Amino acid sequence: MSESSNPHAAIPVPERNVMTAVVAPRYGSSDVLRIEEVPRPTPAAHEVLVRVRAAAVASGDVHLLTGKPYLIRLMGFGVRKPKQPVIGHDLAGEVVAVGSAAGSFRVGESVYGAADFGAFAEYVCVDAARLAPMPAGLGFEQAAAVPDSGMTALQGLRDVGGVRAGQSVLINGASGGVGSFAVQIAKALGARVTAVCSTRHVEYLRGLGADQVIDYTAADFVDSGERYDVLLDLVGNRSLADCRRVLTPEGVFVSSAGSPGGDWIGPVLWIGRVVVADVFARQSLRPLLMKPRRADLEFLTELLETGKIRPAIEREYALRDAVSAIAHVAEGHAQGKTVLIVGPRGKSDPS
Repeated sequence: MSESSNPHAAIPVPERNVMTAVVAPRYGSSDVLRIEEVPRPTPAAHEVLVRVRAAAVASGDVHLLTGKPYLIRLMGFGVRKPKQPVIGHDLAGEVVAVGSAAGSFRVGESVYGAADFGAFAEYVCVDAARLAPMPAGLGFEQAAAVPDSGMTALQGLRDVGGVRAGQSVLINGASGGVGSFAVQIAKALGARVTAVCSTRHVEYLRGLGADQVIDYTAADFVDSGERYDVLLDLVGNRSLADCRRVLTPEGVFVSSAGSPGGDWIGPVLWIGRVVVADVFARQSLRPLLMKPRRADLEFLTELLETGKIRPAIEREYALRDAVSAIAHVAEGHAQGKTVLIVGPRGKSDPS
């Protein structure tokens, strides 16, 4: 077998064993970040080494950067400082090397997915179970915008919410990364979608396919009199009573953002309240904890390739400008996705 036909053969990479990466030497705001040269990683048996071409900034990256709520530091992320200083999860790029137990990925193949950490760098190792071939025709920057937000929206609506054709869905916080995918995925599932956002996002959400858009600065969706089969809450700014009030008697409340619980426990108390309330309610009240998996990436790939959903990118930054990109997302008012361009632009190879 020639090297070119061997899926586990590494493609040529620079001789130097270092790479440029976005590093968080300690917890804090985006101001603590540094652009540094760090050792290039080596894939374990179940991993794929990817040359990153684009990466997306998610709200989860901000939480891990700040180390808040403090509870996450006790969950293996490092008590005094990040255990893994190179940050970032969502990425798209090209396979450089394939671990011996990493499946059928081919060297040189365009892929996208969600790393455990380290995506804001020139190279990253990704568990093969969290990676999929890139959708045909998409640019790397578009594909990188999909994994975390797309899978969160998909699992929240399809798996937890059980959305079916003909149902009515309310999405609170529809203009952000997850929300922009949620509007489109709910429509792809055959639902009638009402999106809640601020004034500047109204036309944007109509363009994504929302049947109705409520500007929360002008109207309160709780007082509208409408009842929904599923409420996907991405903000956590309303009481549990308010959320239940807008549901049908057998509706489903899906919570992906708990009401603030302080710097120590964050949304944990809120999640507990949702779980307990579900025991006594006729309606279904469920927290959403997204788990990255290849099957969901492949489902999203089909939606992307058939044009049923599209990544909504608000801003793009070069890797060297990652501090500004993360600061923008940390402000909490980003529209759609924010993407870092790490390497040359390009599209996946449909062959």
